[in-house]
Amino acid sequence: MTASASLQGYPAIASYGFLSDCSASALVSLDGAVDWCCLPRMSDDPSFGRLLDWQRGGHCLLAPDPARVTRIERDYEPDTLVLRTHYATETGEVTLQDCLEVPSARSPRRPHRLARRLTCEHGEVDCLVEVAPRFDFGEILPSIDRREAASGCLYAAYGSNKGLMICCDAPLVWCKERKQLHARVRLVAGQSVRLSLRFVDPAELMRNAGGRRDRPADVDLALRRTLSWWRSWAHHTSGLAQTDPQTRRSAFILKGLTDERSGAMAAAATTSLPESPGGERNWDYRYSWVRDTALAVRALHLLGFEREAGQFNAFTERSAAGSAAQLQVMYGLDGKRRLSEVSLDWLEGYRGARPVRVGNLAARQIQHDIYGSLLEVAAVWHDAQRPIPPGYWEFLVSVVDLACTRWTEPDHGIWEFRDQPMHGVHSKVMCWVAVDRGLQLARRHQLPAPLPRWEKTALDMREEIDRLGYDPVAGTYVQVYGEPHLDAALLLLPHFGYIDARDPRMVRTTDAICSRLMRRGLLLRYDRGDGINEREGAFLPCTFWLAECLALQGRWAEAHACYKRALECANDLGLFSEEFAVDGEAGMLGNFPQALTHLAQITAKLALEDMENGAKTKSA
Repeated sequence: MTASASLQGYPAIASYGFLSDCSASALVSLDGAVDWCCLPRMSDDPSFGRLLDWQRGGHCLLAPDPARVTRIERDYEPDTLVLRTHYATETGEVTLQDCLEVPSARSPRRPHRLARRLTCEHGEVDCLVEVAPRFDFGEILPSIDRREAASGCLYAAYGSNKGLMICCDAPLVWCKERKQLHARVRLVAGQSVRLSLRFVDPAELMRNAGGRRDRPADVDLALRRTLSWWRSWAHHTSGLAQTDPQTRRSAFILKGLTDERSGAMAAAATTSLPESPGGERNWDYRYSWVRDTALAVRALHLLGFEREAGQFNAFTERSAAGSAAQLQVMYGLDGKRRLSEVSLDWLEGYRGARPVRVGNLAARQIQHDIYGSLLEVAAVWHDAQRPIPPGYWEFLVSVVDLACTRWTEPDHGIWEFRDQPMHGVHSKVMCWVAVDRGLQLARRHQLPAPLPRWEKTALDMREEIDRLGYDPVAGTYVQVYGEPHLDAALLLLPHFGYIDARDPRMVRTTDAICSRLMRRGLLLRYDRGDGINEREGAFLPCTFWLAECLALQGRWAEAHACYKRALECANDLGLFSEEFAVDGEAGMLGNFPQALTHLAQITAKLALEDMENGAKTKSA
């Protein structure tokens, strides 16, 4: 891959690699710049955030002089989230390794360290180091003090509630004009520059200079420890996570988006990357959605990640305080409920897309599909060999009862429309899922439940959905009662067992969705207006849902073609965004990397494999 000029200074979203220690996160560009880094949690304000304002946001660069670079290649070190970027220049070659350090086996406390090492492989290469921390989304220029160091160069940066210890081999100096630490060094074969950036409580920095002295050698230890930790975790994979490279990569991304302490999975590592170029469809996705959790539990359970699936399950129950009445559609990564949304008017936004938002008002919406999502999680997780604790069953019964009560009411739906609530078919079906899975669990585990009432409600739901949510003239299911619009979320009806994928009604619905929502081989979410006068890109999970649905219908060639088209939207590292542009210049749109897209890729691939294995069995 070769470096290319960026529009308005901002690299394309696809140019970024993702780092995580299962708490913090960072994005590293092809050019060797960390343009997004949230410490100590990925939902915290960034310490480097020029992804959202190129001039004010701050960055950390460690790379050869870009004017001398002739070729760039990168990948993750095998079975890890340690990023390796190789640069060829006119005079030599260097390799950059980046990671967010994981805890040691002896101490569960997270180091909260971004570790970077640039090594000259042969020849000699002029290299640049730039460290420009900015706190509170670029609003605060931190105070930067030089500290005594046993080795290397040591600085402390602090302001607001953030602090960083900055340690480097190179002799960093303060540039007053650009308000950054910088160095220019020439590396010859065998030499390295190591850069450590460790999050520290600013009060600690003021009291005792940040505890022990950081050393450049800490970077070597961090890389060894992190490589070993990820490879140990990879041994738990099974099936497709071992044999299919993209599924394996998706599993690593999902693990990286998971907060190890709470078990919550973030929908994405970023906020306000636009779904419409330069537009206002800019949302904060650094939170955990219940519906994503349901899909994650199923996918990771099938891939052998039992611990992670169980953690997600426990997080959702804990965050709801064991009460269906206190359920909401999303939570903070620590279980926080109040996710007030504010606009940061001083930021330019990625490529001019404003406003930049922090928090998400969708947390206060009514979305009835979460009842089905929760019961789906329970049904997958609590099989015949895994009993349900009495307290948890009481919680699940209250969720089913709430679905029975509220299914007739309108809601904001899976797409979180910000106008008036509607009678959405997907939401109604997910209420049916809640009751259906409740019945399954009660019978499987012989647990007390109002079975006759639930059975009648499930029948009532089906009768109404098939009457009001189905267009008899077109012969298809629709997005909203009484309206002709289509919705790609209808492709999930077979996934959740509401209807057989081969049912003629579902086949016609699938064909109609392809006819009306497909652009350049990718699916839009829906074909109705949503109150925002902007064209968005194709929503990548929908295309994977289509591939899964086609596979379940036995349409082998179409399913594979659809799956392959969606795979083409990954970057060179196998990372997916939320959306992909289908008007004008193609490219990634929306927050990145996107958990739901990676989850949809896994389920689509599993469906394709099941179809292929079934065909082999029949032929044998």
